[in-house]
Amino acid sequence: MYFLCIFKLWLVHRKLPLTTALINMGDGLKKKKKKKNAPKNCPIRKRPVGLQHVADVSVGGTATEQAPHRRFEYKYSFKGPHLAQTDGGIPFWIHTGNAIPSADQVRITPSLRSQRGSVWTKNKVNFEHWEAEVTFRVSGRGRMGADGLAVWFTTAQGLDGPVYGAADHWNGVGVFFDSFDNDGKKNNPAILIVGNNGNLIYDHQNDGSTQALGTCLRDFRNKPYPVRAKITYYKKTLTVMINNGFTPDKEDYEFCAKVDNMVIPREGFFGISAATGGLADDHDVLSFLLFSLTEPGQQPPPPESEIPKEEKDKYQEEFQNFQQELDKKKEEFQKEHPDVQGEPIEDLYESVNDREIRQVFEGQNRIHLEIKQLHRQLAMILDEQRRYVSVITDEVSKKATNVGSGQQLSSVVATQQEVLRNLNELKNSFYDSLKQISSIQHQGNTAGMGTYETIQHFNDIKEHLHLVKRDMEHLVQKSAQNPAEKAVKCPELPPMPSCLSTVHFAVFIVVQSVLFFCYVMYKSFICIFLLLLF
Repeated sequence: MYFLCIFKLWLVHRKLPLTTALINMGDGLKKKKKKKNAPKNCPIRKRPVGLQHVADVSVGGTATEQAPHRRFEYKYSFKGPHLAQTDGGIPFWIHTGNAIPSADQVRITPSLRSQRGSVWTKNKVNFEHWEAEVTFRVSGRGRMGADGLAVWFTTAQGLDGPVYGAADHWNGVGVFFDSFDNDGKKNNPAILIVGNNGNLIYDHQNDGSTQALGTCLRDFRNKPYPVRAKITYYKKTLTVMINNGFTPDKEDYEFCAKVDNMVIPREGFFGISAATGGLADDHDVLSFLLFSLTEPGQQPPPPESEIPKEEKDKYQEEFQNFQQELDKKKEEFQKEHPDVQGEPIEDLYESVNDREIRQVFEGQNRIHLEIKQLHRQLAMILDEQRRYVSVITDEVSKKATNVGSGQQLSSVVATQQEVLRNLNELKNSFYDSLKQISSIQHQGNTAGMGTYETIQHFNDIKEHLHLVKRDMEHLVQKSAQNPAEKAVKCPELPPMPSCLSTVHFAVFIVVQSVLFFCYVMYKSFICIFLLLLF
């Protein structure tokens, strides 16, 4: 009982599953027995697996030696933003199947059933030691997902196949992020290291557990932050470190698995593939960064040594030709546009602040145009009112002998003049609103828009519109409450109509139309203001 408790505490301290610990313990006992019984000069026999030389799997252990020198290899890497080109391709990479490159990531497979996709480097990698950092997301709606994602280093591009969207019988190594439990042992999601020399057929039914050189149980689905995997091959040792995606710390890695004495091909292609089955997840790769490693004390290879001299001269000649063509186009542009010489070229991409300011100005322009149109309509109404007043005044002067009719016509003329005066005030109010809008645009174009000033100007506009509405309501009420207009009987004028009720009706219709139009414009202005404000 005491031994069992000590053993459980050791498992908790090492963070290992029970099966892995028992396997390692069994392997250690076998090694000790073989070493004890074997002669001094007799080599120890190793277990054969798919690769040329694959030794025992050991989990844990830290290296105390000096860290190697890392150099970033941009021709075998990709990351956002602006990851995809205008033609939809990825620089130095190819994508096949259902892979969808975008500006910030590569969606290897969408969350649809029976999808396959992959991305592979165009050129072969020739590094003795290397380190790959992969940032990805695996997200889905269900509690379980399928099938998974794989990171490859193989001698040939496995563009399509049944192993997580890539070809089987590969020659190299694959690190599998398996999310579906095929064998029903409830040991998924899991991360596996599987090697192959071209003859091994992947065991899908058992989730590759019989062929895995290293494994660890990690849930990488639906994490708040992207999951990161660091795969290092250094001195015939393959190590996998995992950032579980629970924190934004990019360097918060924890140990997953390590394979010692592992020989893989020196030259090969890097690739990432994914597949879905009856269940589906979105498999998104945000970045793939490759670093070449150099042992301490050794001189790192210079970048020029990787490119042959002929190819380098060819690239240099192409660059010079491109530079000459660019200079010619610049000169032609400056000749055609002498006014813009020395001015910076505007950026092709619009920032968030620029877009918001543009939307505010567009809204102000719309308000400005609407108020201008309303101003023109009010001017037309004023002209009509002036014409009616002039006609009535002429008739009053001609029929001055009739006292009763003159008094009635005088009251009509006074009412019309008051309507005209109110309409003039209405026009002046709209003119003031128009000036407010123009001043806002002028201030925004010269010194940028301030939040407080903009709100203050819009409040002034709103106040002017309220005044206009109140004046119109007062005008309508006064016109409706005037009893003299109802009792007015029009004089008999041969050239004019026999009654003035038509004029009253026309005035009433015009006033009602103006009031309705002002109310509609007021509601539209309030809606536009709220949209621009929020």
